[in-house]
This record gives sequence, structure tokens and C-alpha cells, in this order.
Amino acid sequence: MGEKRYLTERMQPFTSTIFAEITALATRTGSINLGQGFPDTDGPRELLDAASTALYSGANQYPPGPGIPELRTAVAEHQQRFYDLDVDPDTEVLITTGATEAIASSILALCEPGDEVVTFEPYYDSYVASIALAGAERRTVRLRHPRFDIDGDELRAAFSDRTRIVLLNTPHNPTGKVFTRAELEHIAELAVEHDAVVVTDEVYEHLVFDGLSHVPIATLPQMADRTLTISSAGKTFSVTGWKIGWMHGRAELVAAARAVKQFLTFVSGGPLQPAVAAGLRLGDEVFHDLGRNLQRKRDLLVAGLQRAGFDVFPTSGTYFVIVDAAPLGFDDGVELCQRLPELAGVAAVPVSVFCDDKESTRSLVRFAFCKRDEVLHAAADRLSRLGAG
Repeated sequence: MGEKRYLTERMQPFTSTIFAEITALATRTGSINLGQGFPDTDGPRELLDAASTALYSGANQYPPGPGIPELRTAVAEHQQRFYDLDVDPDTEVLITTGATEAIASSILALCEPGDEVVTFEPYYDSYVASIALAGAERRTVRLRHPRFDIDGDELRAAFSDRTRIVLLNTPHNPTGKVFTRAELEHIAELAVEHDAVVVTDEVYEHLVFDGLSHVPIATLPQMADRTLTISSAGKTFSVTGWKIGWMHGRAELVAAARAVKQFLTFVSGGPLQPAVAAGLRLGDEVFHDLGRNLQRKRDLLVAGLQRAGFDVFPTSGTYFVIVDAAPLGFDDGVELCQRLPELAGVAAVPVSVFCDDKESTRSLVRFAFCKRDEVLHAAADRLSRLGAG
């Protein structure tokens, strides 16, 4: 008898993640891990102190299903403060177990089998897994390097009468692209034309560089009522292990996602929710410093990558920078990332694993720069071995 397969066919491609594989490789080889996007420092002291206080003040049982009122109110205040969005914390905000659950619950709630989800590639890997879980079909639009522009005709061609969701991510992982207002207006126009809901992942909203601004698509005309906006504390406050995220949107859309979310994790992070509320109420300078400090780290690593001989693409936000390894004689990013710990003592992630069209990004590699300065200096020095070779 042949070996029985227990995992459903639609989930067979998702038995492991590239992040787990590269992190395990980095650990095994003692390499500097610039593959997975997590900081190596903790978040603001005020945030950690608030979590400690909540932990010892009895906030350790189930929080309310939609999230504690204090955090839902803080999310609404944050959206008003930074984007002039009016959000009802009682009916239009849902606290989730990170942005990943927010994305999954949105797609599972809104898509029937056979519905289509338009998204952009390279894509974050959980997007395609969530689409598969829902039995929906993905239609991808390429972000074309080196500037990761959108082809307007290709964007329009991705929409059909089966389009249910546009899954947007800005600032964008893994490219570091910040979508322009003109690009968002084109996406919004097509969403309205096809009566699609936009689910927008904005976890890097405060990590934007070079004087650019993050524009939530919900702020565009006709979009507030057809957008679910998602963010989280993990990226903003460098507490990726806390897994406290949120979404907001029209009450009916949030209620749909909540109906699914309650059967995924039910609730989570009881003592962390009041701490995140405190974080969202920190002064403007704290948020502004997030982008300034990370831009400096970006520049530090980019200089090292350029010295090593990589062709470095521009990055305007997030934790990440993409390079082309072809100038160094590496035309296969997957192979390079498997060998990079041995060659240079550094771990990175191949971009092709985030694409349907793998050939178009075959030689591209993503590095994360959300690390301490001394770690980035050490990584840059190690990577210089590639150029010397």
C-alpha cells in the first residue's frame, strides 16, 4: 500500500515556511540571521512596563472577544490622530492574534470557494496560504524591479466578475515599496468597479523613509466602507512575539471577520492588550523616531551590500532590502541563500519563494536590517567576502 497523505491537497505547498528553514540554517551554522524580519532589541520601556503591570494586576484571563475596550479605543484614536479616519471602537475594531490572523480571518470570512483574490507579487507567504485555506483563487500582479512599479494593464487584467478581495500590503514586504497615492487610486477605482473589498496589511505603516508618507487606502474617496485595514504592535514596537494585531473597517465587514476569528484563537494576549494600548498613545516623536532610526540602519546595510558587489534596489519602507546577486555570478537566489552561511556567515531569503513567476526574480535575495548596528556592521564585513571572491 502507498503511504497515505493526511494533509489536504490545497495545503501541500505550505508544509514549511522559508523563514523557519533559513532560521534553522542560521542557527545550525552560527550565521548572522538577516533572513527573518524580527528585531534583536525590545520595544519601548513604557510598553514593557505596562505589560508587566498588567501581568501582576490580574489581566490574565480571557479578554473580551473583540479585544479589551481600552485597546479598541486606542486603535481608533491612532487612526484619527495619524490619518483623520473616524472609527467606532465598539463596532468597527477587532483585536486579533497578530496581523496574520487578521488576514486569515478576513479572507476566510469573505471568500467562497472559487472567488478570486487579487494580490501583488512578491507576496508575503501567509497570503497565499490563507487564500488556499478559503478555497479561493489568487490572481497576482507583478511588482516589476528595480523600482517595483505596477503595470496598469496587468492590474486591470487581474480583476474579473469573480474578484472578491484585493489583498494589499503597503509598505510592502518583501520589496520595501511604499505604494503611491496614484497607484492606490487606480487600485481603488478597480475595487469600486468590481465591488471588491480591499484587505490592506499596513503593519509597517510607521516604518517609512526618505520623507515619504504612508497613505492608507481607506482614506481615499469611496474606500472607507469597503476596506479592512490591518496593523499590529509587532512591527511598530519591536515586539513581534506578542502577536497583538487589529483590524478596522465598516461594522459589517468587521463582524464577518470576527465570526471566523472567534473559532481560530478565540482571544489572546490578555495582559499584552493594555500594554499595546499604552504604546499607541505614546507621543508623536516616538513614532517619528521609528522610521528615522530604521532608515539609518537601512543605509548602513545598503552601503555594505553595495561594497560586496550586489545590485541593491531602492527600499522606501519596512525592514527589508532586495538585491540582485547576478553581478556576483549567482543567478539562483535559492542556491545562494542555501550556501550563504558557508560562504559569508550570513543568512538571507530568496525572493522567488514569494512569487508565482519565479524566473522573473530568480537571482533576487532579501536581507533584513532591523538589527543592532554592530550586527549590521559584522554582516556587511562578512558579505564583503563574496565580492573579494
